Amino acid sequence: MSDRPGPDRCAGPDDEVVRLPVAALVIEGSPRAEGEDEEHVRSLVAAEQELPPIIVHETTMRVIDGAHRVRAARLRGSEHITARYFRGSAEDAFVLAVRANVGHGLPLSLKDRISAAERIVTTHPQWADRMIASAAGISARTVAEIRRRKSVDESSGTRIGQDGRARPVDAARRRSLATALLTENPDLSLRQVAQVAGISPETVRAVRNRLLYGRRPVPDRTPKPPVRHEVPPPADQDEVLRRLTADPAVRQTDTGRVLLRILRLQSLGDEEWQKIVDHVPAHCAHLVEQAARESARMWNDVAARIAQKSSLTD
Repeated sequence: MSDRPGPDRCAGPDDEVVRLPVAALVIEGSPRAEGEDEEHVRSLVAAEQELPPIIVHETTMRVIDGAHRVRAARLRGSEHITARYFRGSAEDAFVLAVRANVGHGLPLSLKDRISAAERIVTTHPQWADRMIASAAGISARTVAEIRRRKSVDESSGTRIGQDGRARPVDAARRRSLATALLTENPDLSLRQVAQVAGISPETVRAVRNRLLYGRRPVPDRTPKPPVRHEVPPPADQDEVLRRLTADPAVRQTDTGRVLLRILRLQSLGDEEWQKIVDHVPAHCAHLVEQAARESARMWNDVAARIAQKSSLTD
């Protein structure tokens, strides 16, 4: 188990590039459940430029990043390949492999990224949700759900964030303890209260300041319920476009014409959308997925702002 900030911050691959015999390399334990992609391997074989060095775990000679390049080298008949050594633990080597395959080359699928996060939550339970999310390329909310489902042991009481600092998991309870100490013993120093409550002196100072101004010692982080707008029943998209196109206030302005072009581009039928989905290349499916989700998020935001504007003019 590792409680370090992360292999990319404190134990990344060496800068020195070495030449290693291809036959000595081990390709196993990859975060890619389906193994190497044959089409990607063939494209690397046909590439004329020199490929970047792979990353190899020095202790086990396991390939951390570059399995496709190793396969391509074997098909080319190459006996050696350029590489950089990683000298960290096997657990950190896996995290580095996930990071590398999320960030470049042939990206991991969403299923592989979630599977990797499940493993990292177990091997690095002290890492914060955002730290693991950054490594696996998923959301912190998904990591939190994985942690809850796997009932990870958090007996240490702290988690390490992306800045390398350890923070208590039960921060609210510790702030409440600091409040009780400051109330009962106002002469205690910040450092004394911090030592008993298990928080930093600066946090104790913040608690004391909140008490002086009559505020709750623990900030209320309960999310406010979203403003709900009455949503009209869905209308036929073709009819919506017809009415907007016929409206001079939309048709005769530059921004209105831009809006119409965007709406026409997105007014495809189910069969046409399915045809697009069926022809998305497997190796970039997650990129299209991210783009679609971001587009949906933006449209939801636009819809909410338009609804707010309508409510103000009613």
